[in-house]
Amino acid sequence: MTVAGSDQDAGVEFDPFSAEFYDDPHAIYPRLRRAAPVYYSRRHDFYALSRHADVAAAYKDWETFSSAYGEDLGMVRRGENPPAKMIISIDPPEHRVMRSLVNRVFTPRALSGLEGMITATIDRFLGAVDADGFDVVQDFSVYFPVEVITQMLGVPEEHRQQIRLWIDESLHREPGQIDISEKGQQALANIFMLYYDLIKQRRADPRDDMISALIAAEVEREDGQRTRLKGSEIAAFATLLGGAGAETVTKLIGSAVVVFARHPDQWRAIRDDRDKVPAAIEEVLRFDSPVQYNVRRCMRDVTLHGVTIPEGSPVFLLGASANRDPDAWTDPDTFDIDRDRTEAQNLGFGYGIHSCLGAALARLESRIALNRLLDLMPEYEVQWDGCRKVSMQNVSGWSHVPVRIQR
Repeated sequence: MTVAGSDQDAGVEFDPFSAEFYDDPHAIYPRLRRAAPVYYSRRHDFYALSRHADVAAAYKDWETFSSAYGEDLGMVRRGENPPAKMIISIDPPEHRVMRSLVNRVFTPRALSGLEGMITATIDRFLGAVDADGFDVVQDFSVYFPVEVITQMLGVPEEHRQQIRLWIDESLHREPGQIDISEKGQQALANIFMLYYDLIKQRRADPRDDMISALIAAEVEREDGQRTRLKGSEIAAFATLLGGAGAETVTKLIGSAVVVFARHPDQWRAIRDDRDKVPAAIEEVLRFDSPVQYNVRRCMRDVTLHGVTIPEGSPVFLLGASANRDPDAWTDPDTFDIDRDRTEAQNLGFGYGIHSCLGAALARLESRIALNRLLDLMPEYEVQWDGCRKVSMQNVSGWSHVPVRIQR
């Protein structure tokens, strides 16, 4: 078995748990794509795919690159099925059942009915910031995404921001830390139990919210029987939706403000032509994706570029690297809101059956938020000394982005 492309053999070291990676993940990706497209880490015993063609193909091939063993290296390496089944960590046939529920929730018609609530939520938090300058993340984008998704689920207002704090705790990693901390495990348990208790309340007193709808829903199991969802299934589903719905948009908005500060001509372009905002969001997703990678378990021996990935190995699918692959995109390291988006598949929200559940919702929230920021700060400058990056499991972005609004 060939193990070319390992960290020692290729002279490349990729450590997704290092402070250097958290600070600038894109610094290592060009070397990986060029010298070690199938990278093996002897330090952490995983493989990584970094080229667009390979990552996109792996995302679509769920039978070979399975999600059923969890979503981080520690879980996948243990080779055990997660105790709580979330849609992100199950494969077909079970996956089809849960995905069909998501498709009902996030239809274009359903989302159009949410636009008023989303706009009001964004305006509430943005209306509270200092009109001369504020921290785009700490004063704004950390708040509204979790508020939106938990409102949809039916979480009482007094618990919504607590869920955000628990989500942050569950995702936080100190440099060098691979497994979730005890505090992070407790935070996940707290979220799960909050939803489980809410499910019990909604069974007795249904409301007009997603939890009540999931309780009432009948699903067709793979054996053909139609059943209701178990409380544990709904709680796991809500835990995932709440986490993904909070983190992705929070990081996307922070990154957008940073990227546009470095490309003020493009900020002026969307300020003057708001029809460009959706394309701008897609370019931020491509250029500086909130989700850097997903981890899969290889279910058979696979040989790529002369390297054999053994059955049972954890494999990092580096979607953020793929989104800057020069074999897929023209001038991929150039931020260009007018680029030809048909050149390649944008992997910012994943691809295949496990593409992001709430991608349409995230795009809608981001479009409204970016338009509101354009209204508030048509000209601004970032206070670079105050900017800070997050240190999180598979999520990249900014925890602090202070700005001064220019009048």
